[in-house]
Amino acid sequence: MSRSVLKAILLVLMRVLYRPVVEGVEHIPSGGAVILAGNHVTFIDSLFLSLVVDRQVYFIGKDEYVTGKGLKGRLMAWFFTTCGMIPVDRDGGHGGVAALMTGRRVLEEGKIFGIYPEGTRSPDGRLYRGRTGIARLALMTGAPVVPFAMIGTDKVQPGGTGMPRIAPVKVRFGTPLDFSRYDGMDRDRYVLRAVTDEVMSEVMHLGGQEYVDIYATKAKAA
Repeated sequence: MSRSVLKAILLVLMRVLYRPVVEGVEHIPSGGAVILAGNHVTFIDSLFLSLVVDRQVYFIGKDEYVTGKGLKGRLMAWFFTTCGMIPVDRDGGHGGVAALMTGRRVLEEGKIFGIYPEGTRSPDGRLYRGRTGIARLALMTGAPVVPFAMIGTDKVQPGGTGMPRIAPVKVRFGTPLDFSRYDGMDRDRYVLRAVTDEVMSEVMHLGGQEYVDIYATKAKAA
């Protein structure tokens, strides 16, 4: 089954079951490289994001999603890669670099790359500090950043596990952010932090989440 056919089937099912409200999708350019940067509250976020955007969205996923054995493993691998997931070993010592380079390649090919700057799912529904990989991608490639907020997906799949439930879902996109004023400054840590914080501020306003100025991984460890 082709990617377009799978997307069409899933879109029909999603519309019937969830009736998602989508706002601001017109802010996504119809062509060229684009970074979609948003909050991450549950495992199913990437599926909803891929389905509400007309263009194919590519995103990073753990390689364990496509390395399973047997029929179930093959079906999972087919499903995730068809939905636009690019598997990367993020647990290794060079996982962050591999993810960054993968995103750069996608953008240099003029495609859409979806990223969750928090780096992991929120442990409690709040919005956590963004990691600066989003800023490096934007400054290295010159791609505009379109912020987005997933609203209600945590009710569809509480805790990020188990069978999805039926609940209202909204996906809200903001206006593109242009960081060309920082051209050539992708190694300046103060600039990277400023760009990242600006993106996260927009995501916060779109979704209405409470913001916590620590990394989500630290909150989970605590």
